[in-house]
Amino acid sequence: MKGAGAIQDMPRVERPREKIMRYGPEKLADEELLAVILRTGARGKNVLDLAGELLKKFGGMDIAKAGFGELRGAPGLGPVRACEILAAFELGRRFLNGKKAGIYLKPRDIWEELRDVRDQKKEHFIVFYLDTRNQEIKRDIVSIGTLNYNLVHPREVFEPAVKNLAASVIVAHNHPSGCLEPSDEDLSLTKRLVQAGKLLGIEVLDHVIVTREAFMSFKQKGLM
Repeated sequence: MKGAGAIQDMPRVERPREKIMRYGPEKLADEELLAVILRTGARGKNVLDLAGELLKKFGGMDIAKAGFGELRGAPGLGPVRACEILAAFELGRRFLNGKKAGIYLKPRDIWEELRDVRDQKKEHFIVFYLDTRNQEIKRDIVSIGTLNYNLVHPREVFEPAVKNLAASVIVAHNHPSGCLEPSDEDLSLTKRLVQAGKLLGIEVLDHVIVTREAFMSFKQKGLM
């Protein structure tokens, strides 16, 4: 069934695919590019309407940060379209980064990825959500604290993990002081996260402290 203002009713030269062929993808608006990925609309709306609603729901191009669970649950999508959107944005990220999919097995990988966080004057707590092959599904800054303290609840770490079907997580935070020694709060939080992960079946692979010059792995130090 056609939605109101169906794509088929638009002049051919104004349809997203035809515009790409005629003018190139750089001339299309965000919703038109997303419409090309989606290909078809949903019940009662054409593909451009659906694309516009999705961009509005996810805050514009922040849709690129959405995980599988968030996309799958959005009106008009479902698992197949969610996968297609994820694949399209992942290809773009890999092109920009000039590297293969992020596979995190070593603390140094985390340290290198957090170059923008190392110099922050407040503690930032970051979670890497990984699939069964330790490839990054997404990452979140779940909390920003003070110079030497950051309050994090396990719920903030694991709710997105469940939503995005993560198999494991790596957590990390910076120490603005430059000291790599974990605080009592760091040790306590790590213990609680590991315990919560066991209950949920989501392994906490490591907790990494980063500074401008170095890093410290709880796993390597035998602290978890």
